[in-house]
Amino acid sequence: MLSTPAYSGLVDFSKGLLDHVRQRFGPEAPKRLLQMQQAVHQFRATAGKDFSKSLQQASDVQPAMTILRRVNDFYNRVPYFTDQEHWNQADYWATPVEFVGSAGGDCEDYAIAKYMTLKELGVPADKMRITYVRATQIGETHMVLAYYPTLNADPWILDNLVDEVQPASQRSDLIPVYSFNDDDLWLGGNNRKGAASTVRLWKEVIEKMERERRM
Repeated sequence: MLSTPAYSGLVDFSKGLLDHVRQRFGPEAPKRLLQMQQAVHQFRATAGKDFSKSLQQASDVQPAMTILRRVNDFYNRVPYFTDQEHWNQADYWATPVEFVGSAGGDCEDYAIAKYMTLKELGVPADKMRITYVRATQIGETHMVLAYYPTLNADPWILDNLVDEVQPASQRSDLIPVYSFNDDDLWLGGNNRKGAASTVRLWKEVIEKMERERRM
């Protein structure tokens, strides 16, 4: 089992971490992280203390929708860059700190930041899957975050290409390839194929987040 770090809080940024992002991404980077911190605190206030419990008891998306939309909108404002443009690498998965601090990223960085933020707010990991798809309208592979109100429900898609949170049944342009969350990996739809730790770049993201926590 591969679990994300036991943070005291996703946006409880230490002075060491803020100094690190300033040195790595420039003087505006800490300000961007503090804006992220403020946004997450606002999301938490909107969600309320019984948010997680209400999601566990719900049979539809309604209790989650306001938070899904706000988290999706917040991260979709971060500028898009390819990994080659932004990191000078063919494929790089950024932590939320790297994504926001550097003011850019590509599809997997949006999906990871949304996943981590929603989990911080109390959304159970088993209701979410980071999903690798073929996006037929752009003719490229792509990554989105899927939210499942219940195990067998039509998931709702958080996507940096489309600002509206929509059910997967309305996104015929997205063909699932594989998906994962903290613990599990699926091929296609619901064909479970093992542990998320087999996704190397996901494992590296978790390790980088742990190093950030220690700064």
